[in-house]
Amino acid sequence: MAGQQLYELAEASPLQAPARTMPPDGDEQVYAVDPRLHKRTVLKLDFLLLPFLALLFLFNALDKANIGNAESAHFTTDIGLDKSDVNTAVALFFAFFVSLQPLGAALGRRYGMVAWVPSCMLLWGVSTALHAWVRHRWQLYTLRIFIGCLEAGFYPVTVTYLSLFYTRYEFGKRLSLFYGQAAVGGALGGIISYAVFSHFGDDGGDAHATTGWRPWQILFLLEGTLTVVLAMIGYFWLPHSVETAWFLTPEERLYAKSRVVQDRDIQNVTVTARHGNDDEREYDEEFRGLLNPSKPTTSTSGLGSLDDRGLSPRDIFSAIFNTKIWHILACNILSAVPVYAFSVFLPLVLAPLTKKSNPALLNLLTAPPHLCGATTLFFFARYSDRHRIRLMPVLFGLAIMVVGLATVVAMPPSWAVPRYLALNVLLSGTYVASPLTVAWISDNSPSPGKRAILLGINGWGNLAGILSAMLFRPKYADSGYIVPFWWTLACIALSAIGFLMFLRRLRIENDSRQAILRNWSEEEVDQERNEGTGPLTQGHRWPKRVVGIAGSNARLAWLTEWLDKATQSGREGDEKITFVYGL
Repeated sequence: MAGQQLYELAEASPLQAPARTMPPDGDEQVYAVDPRLHKRTVLKLDFLLLPFLALLFLFNALDKANIGNAESAHFTTDIGLDKSDVNTAVALFFAFFVSLQPLGAALGRRYGMVAWVPSCMLLWGVSTALHAWVRHRWQLYTLRIFIGCLEAGFYPVTVTYLSLFYTRYEFGKRLSLFYGQAAVGGALGGIISYAVFSHFGDDGGDAHATTGWRPWQILFLLEGTLTVVLAMIGYFWLPHSVETAWFLTPEERLYAKSRVVQDRDIQNVTVTARHGNDDEREYDEEFRGLLNPSKPTTSTSGLGSLDDRGLSPRDIFSAIFNTKIWHILACNILSAVPVYAFSVFLPLVLAPLTKKSNPALLNLLTAPPHLCGATTLFFFARYSDRHRIRLMPVLFGLAIMVVGLATVVAMPPSWAVPRYLALNVLLSGTYVASPLTVAWISDNSPSPGKRAILLGINGWGNLAGILSAMLFRPKYADSGYIVPFWWTLACIALSAIGFLMFLRRLRIENDSRQAILRNWSEEEVDQERNEGTGPLTQGHRWPKRVVGIAGSNARLAWLTEWLDKATQSGREGDEKITFVYGL
């Protein structure tokens, strides 16, 4: 085939999936994978792309949580507001941040990660710096709402973008390094606050007399300015795809593309009752690219482009009516309460443990718990990738949180050191659930457009931020926040039950699909695997009825056309009966 090059993976899966072709420019050649080429390509991605994306998320986490650091330095007292106004501002932030997650994810795909994320980051960096001049309640609320709107969609868009460059079981560990910046951000935020408050007056007042600036003002200005600088660099640093990566050679670009393309092809050769069992593949299994805007998701091995843009009606429809995402979402909301409670309010939670008000010390004390969380997340994610499981590590992380929370509530507030150690245990498990559930969604969503929308819906798990703002209110400070800790423990216990039910649900569905496939012929199995049109009722009955009703009304013609496009093709991705859900 002239004009095509073919890469064959040196290590095939036990199923020996057939090699697929890719259409770059050049002469027809066949390459065995050079281990040096593979290592060189992945190392460049790991050292030039992943750290920069992690840095973006680090400052995303800093700008989300710095209001808690500022409040420990008397932010609301200095500007004449109530302490509870911080909780209200945090709740408003998350209300807009959460509600706009799917829209932010869709816009990120529409305009591309490289244009969308740096632009939003630039604006929220300016908004962060403007906190230095807040003097009224409405100004605080407006800025937090604006930042919430701008940050909405950042995580799903960036994670989907990251999936352009890595195969499935390379992805979990990289995602942990990326998401772990939420924990590192908490630690770094505490260290930066310690440095600022120590240098400019740790009582929140001396600095104003000598420099005209209060410590919390300098904190907002510093972190906001750094965010703006990083956003400007992002415009030039981030490639649209592996095919345009400035740090890869032409040969490395071709290999980087071919491996993720073939990754999906291997995953598309699904284990069935006729072909074997659920043996693990030796090579990664899922294509992780995104579509070109002009091309809809396909259900065959034509894999679309590796561009960072594109969305189809089928992607949106299939994601919204995927019941599994709503089950995961409920579990995520409950499991993420400690994430947002302690990313924002940990300096305030630690305040009762110190004998006197010392903002610098309080913020320094926040670093070890967050570092415990980042370290535990990395090891859990590495275990998850190595053993190719997601949900059991999530359950172990929740178990660690239960132990930490139970220990905290069992101790009187006067036991400062033991309580602080228990908080370190609690934070060790706090950051595990969210990234591994995101990895599960990515692993089990072969259709790239649908994957982006699912991650956007999963972003509604940030509703936990509103719950945490309602729970950890100033009125509970004198009692050591015992009541909020009890409620948090209940949330984690319910989340663990939900994840256990989800694990059982997946096993039942996999068994059910295997039972169906046993009754199909080889031709029917191939038809389902390649086109999603095996001998099974397609469903989508109510949309067809809506199409029939809307067809008689000219004003609803757009709805008729949209639903028709969304439901006209066969099953795709994980909808196929040949697809086996990972656990």
